[in-house]
Amino acid sequence: MGKVVLVTGVARQLGGRFVRRVQRDPGVDRVIAVDAVPPPHQLGDAEFVRADIRQSAIARILAEYAVDTVVHLDVSGKALGAGGRTAIKETNVIGTMQLLGACQKSPTVQRLVVKSSTSVYGSASRDPAVFTETTPPKSLPSGGFAKDAVEVEGYVRGFARRRPDVAVSVLRFANILGPHPDSPLADYLSLPVLPTVFGYDPRLQFVHEDDVIDVLGIAASEPRRGTLNSGTFNIAGDGVLLLSQCSRRLGKPTVPVLLPAVTWVGSALRTIGMTDFSPEQIRLLTHGRVVSTVQMRETLGFRPEFTTAETFAEFARSRGPGLLPPETVGRAVDRLAALPRPKGAGPRERGAGAVQTTHGAR
Repeated sequence: MGKVVLVTGVARQLGGRFVRRVQRDPGVDRVIAVDAVPPPHQLGDAEFVRADIRQSAIARILAEYAVDTVVHLDVSGKALGAGGRTAIKETNVIGTMQLLGACQKSPTVQRLVVKSSTSVYGSASRDPAVFTETTPPKSLPSGGFAKDAVEVEGYVRGFARRRPDVAVSVLRFANILGPHPDSPLADYLSLPVLPTVFGYDPRLQFVHEDDVIDVLGIAASEPRRGTLNSGTFNIAGDGVLLLSQCSRRLGKPTVPVLLPAVTWVGSALRTIGMTDFSPEQIRLLTHGRVVSTVQMRETLGFRPEFTTAETFAEFARSRGPGLLPPETVGRAVDRLAALPRPKGAGPRERGAGAVQTTHGAR
């Protein structure tokens, strides 16, 4: 018999795509799709089980279907429907605890794949130019999805110690973009005008939705010859983009805001429901974040089809033209960048060309 794969978070676009993708694997006999709400998209021949992973029923599902591979995608920074921050945190943290507890007791589970985020490294002024998987953060995330991801990874490490017979893979994804993104950063980039932190131009990395599906397939399968798909891996496209470059390519003007006032702007945007401009996102848009993907290539054996720039181009095409021609936005951004910084605004971030980034990209 082939493998029995259980996938959580299938009501989200990414989870639904992976369920349809993993069914094509000739080594997979059965796919069990789990979520607390019915998915709005088709799941192919997968068996949908409506269940909340925060409840103990997930253990019964693992036993009933004799699941041997668990792909945990129900870790997200954005709520489905009307759910708020509390519901997200409960699903991310308590749901993961319940799922891992069920996996620990299951004699059939042999492989676990967990979707995580590079946000576990935080964003701070003293950060290194490039984070590796073993680099400790200078400032641990204090709240939001980033803190959830840190807690989730802590529980996964504990599970791996208790069940050394289970192959565990943690994939730390950079900001996921593409034609159908579902993240707070995508919502921010979809605003007609982008509020930015005055005096800062952060470096950003992106990974394409298609590459996310492909690398999840690699992590959920037996390792290829000469590779190892157990461990923790940064997943991102080659290269980086500055936030100013992103605004130019979107054709959207920016509104630089002094750092002390950014929190107020974020609260206003959350109040009117335009985007979840959370403190962790403010830190990202201030200091940026770049990770090394050497282990992704040399150990996991995965090479993304899309670079960071190509991923962003796909996203920009899906959003349509911005308010202004990119050339006009570029000239305006250049003029703003040339203005003198106010006292206490902090240093501008170094440009993308000054740093060795992923796989030799500069």
